[in-house]
Amino acid sequence: MFTGIVTDIGTITTAEQRGDLRLVIACGYDMGGVDLGASIACSGCCLTVIDKGADWFAVDASAETISKTANGLWSQGRRLNLERALKVGDELGGHIVTGHVDGVGEVLSVEPVGDSHKVTIAAPATLAPYIAEKGSITVDGVSLTVNGVTDASDSRAHFTLNIIPHTWDVTTLTDLAAGRTVNLEIDVLARYLRRMEEVRAK
Repeated sequence: MFTGIVTDIGTITTAEQRGDLRLVIACGYDMGGVDLGASIACSGCCLTVIDKGADWFAVDASAETISKTANGLWSQGRRLNLERALKVGDELGGHIVTGHVDGVGEVLSVEPVGDSHKVTIAAPATLAPYIAEKGSITVDGVSLTVNGVTDASDSRAHFTLNIIPHTWDVTTLTDLAAGRTVNLEIDVLARYLRRMEEVRAK
């Protein structure tokens, strides 16, 4: 379980195919306090630490994980938003995040607005019912609030986000550009509400 509050930016130093894809990720965490088998969210995808050093950790990304996440995310040199798993008693600064990617969105535009940035993303039609104005969504592991959402003619949901300077500076959202794909996780509460509506309608 996570909150969508990024606590470090890691960089993939090696990506080696070994059946699964073995990734070594450089980070700023004190890895002495991270156990083997611990979960770390990597740009919104929960992965298991299988090896570690003083300033790095290794994970295996399966073919299923790669197929369900953003294109090019697991390539050498790629920067990743990192978050360690939530501990009981930690401050819940974002919203409840599971680290399970629900779909891949496409960045349509990034526009400076004052000191912030307005980002517009197209989400798959399957996720459209779960995205609501002022609701929460996780983009590449970052907990964000939806400013507005429209159902576009291409059946996708186009939603906008306002990225404040602090969030922009401490995450990989600075790398966003039109055409880039991103990992999306919908709000877990929206998921359950949608399911309740479906059951009630039967």
